Amino acid sequence: MHKVVISGTGLFTPPNAVNNAELVEAFNAYVREFNAANQAAIAAGAVAELAESSAEFIEKASGIKQRFLMDKSGVLDPTRMTPHLPERGNDELSLQAEMAVNAAREALAAAGRLAADIDMVIVACSNMQRPYPAMAVEVQQALGINGYAFDMNVACSSATFGIQTAVNAIASGQARAVLMVNPEICSAHLNFRDRDSHFIFGDACTAVVLERADAATSAQRFEVLGCKLATLFSNNIRNNFGFLNRCDEAGIGQPDKLFIQQGRKVFKEVCPMVGEHIVSHLDSLQIGAADVRRFWLHQANLAMNQLIARRVLGRDADNVEAPVILDRYANTSSAGSIIAFHLHSHDLQAGDVGVISSFGAGYSVGSVVLKKQ
Repeated sequence: MHKVVISGTGLFTPPNAVNNAELVEAFNAYVREFNAANQAAIAAGAVAELAESSAEFIEKASGIKQRFLMDKSGVLDPTRMTPHLPERGNDELSLQAEMAVNAAREALAAAGRLAADIDMVIVACSNMQRPYPAMAVEVQQALGINGYAFDMNVACSSATFGIQTAVNAIASGQARAVLMVNPEICSAHLNFRDRDSHFIFGDACTAVVLERADAATSAQRFEVLGCKLATLFSNNIRNNFGFLNRCDEAGIGQPDKLFIQQGRKVFKEVCPMVGEHIVSHLDSLQIGAADVRRFWLHQANLAMNQLIARRVLGRDADNVEAPVILDRYANTSSAGSIIAFHLHSHDLQAGDVGVISSFGAGYSVGSVVLKKQ
């Protein structure tokens, strides 16, 4: 069995930054228009009056200050509140593949690798632009990579599940090197008219190159000491959009075809699950939590990350131990923990241990324990 390292990472950040005040202005304009148009029904108790939001509420509830979006104008238009992303022709590079290629090129350059060095491509994210052909095969073709490619979806945990899949392929000799990418256009499955969730997500794409340790030459290399995955079915985070929706016309356009969650239940159930998962994983590798230099946690909610770190460490973690990027990027689903790793790993010294952890719908949780070479 071959040892495996992460030898390069890449990040694509969309061009449009949207702060909380901008998002709230559009949302509140929609709320005022809705309430005015439904005044009689609201007075009769037939329709619930909508409450306005505020930038202060968003930051207090989540720790998010802004997010990056692939399209800004459509989201901030109170009459639309959906990104405007026109479909491209079949012979054009799709939007999700374009994001993936941008992040992948940075990761390949960081790893010192060419397309010819990669044997396998995984696109792992919460929603695919289409069911088939696989997004990964399009990315493979755009980069000129041989071998094979496939898609996988474990919602917000997709990246850690993708990393384990890559590790298994390399360790067994099935592939020399693997490119794993996470193109997330979360704004396209977010209900920007829902006060409880309209601020949660942003768009981004990350990429990771993994390869045999004995072949890696990059300056920044992290040995994968182990991966641990777990799932537990829950209805508390859902997205019911799918190909069968067209078979039941009554369901088309319903709110549950976008992201929905029972936030309080998720917080109460996921935090202990993730904390115990990380501790168990470290114990299996005979690593104490106090010996971990860095925790790159899924960037969903600041309070969740703080509680999980406290459960693992037995104390509060500082921003160096558990860096935060969701204040700038918001929740980018599978890309979040990899953004944190990409931006906050270069200062580690040889021998330092870190943990990438992601968690979300499913429920799903994945952890990857790394050691800087």
